[in-house]
Amino acid sequence: MKISMKRRRAPLVVLAAALGSLILLAAAFASTILLLADRASGRDFSRAASRALHLRLQPLRAAAASIFTQDKGKFRILVSGQQAGKEEFEIGPSGENWTAHGSTEIQTSQGAAHVNGSLELRPDGTPLHYEWSTTGAKKAGATIVFSGVTASVELRLEGMRPFTQQFTFNSPRVAILDNNLYYQYAVLARLYDWNQKGAQTFSVLVPQEMTPGTITVESLGKQDVAGAKLEELRVKTEDLEIDLFLDGQRLVRLVSPSANAEILRE
Repeated sequence: MKISMKRRRAPLVVLAAALGSLILLAAAFASTILLLADRASGRDFSRAASRALHLRLQPLRAAAASIFTQDKGKFRILVSGQQAGKEEFEIGPSGENWTAHGSTEIQTSQGAAHVNGSLELRPDGTPLHYEWSTTGAKKAGATIVFSGVTASVELRLEGMRPFTQQFTFNSPRVAILDNNLYYQYAVLARLYDWNQKGAQTFSVLVPQEMTPGTITVESLGKQDVAGAKLEELRVKTEDLEIDLFLDGQRLVRLVSPSANAEILRE
């Protein structure tokens, strides 16, 4: 499924939520108790022990400053009620940043095509690096490096010389929504400010189409879906409407009525 964009710019609204602070506090408290116990027995922490404690606390601090939580799963891609493909994805921390990776297999008239996309983000959702590749009837790929409000693209098409292009946005926080990589809508759902609610506008880039634009995301509240209460987000462009359904922070269903497509989590 492709997402169409009108070429215009708009500021991005995101939530920089503090997660995991209670865990961090507990770890610091436990470390203080150990330090007091050592001093009471006439000992003190060695430099090695202090460094080890610092390294243990680093990922907790990163988690506390991140809007993301770890997630891993599979999607079934249905078109007109028939399975047309599948996707596996994973979102997790990588050092001080986060990575979100997906791999999709799509059935086409020319056989199976594969799409891979790997996105590196800051804890607040700002993209740093994105790479995609496709294999099948044609091979292609691109690398995108984000620096401030600028995205520098190097596109590689089979049998052709690399092509470069730059895009400039109003904000460094840009949503990546690539073709047939639905885990990126899970990332988009994390960017949405759930406390503020309402309609929120995001700058967006569709890398395989080399197209920038804007989208509007709005919460429609909890919906009863097959007996489960799920949060619904509506994603709209100039000519496309997509509904996301989430169980907590987990994307479990995506529906595009105009494309007659549905993506279901296994």
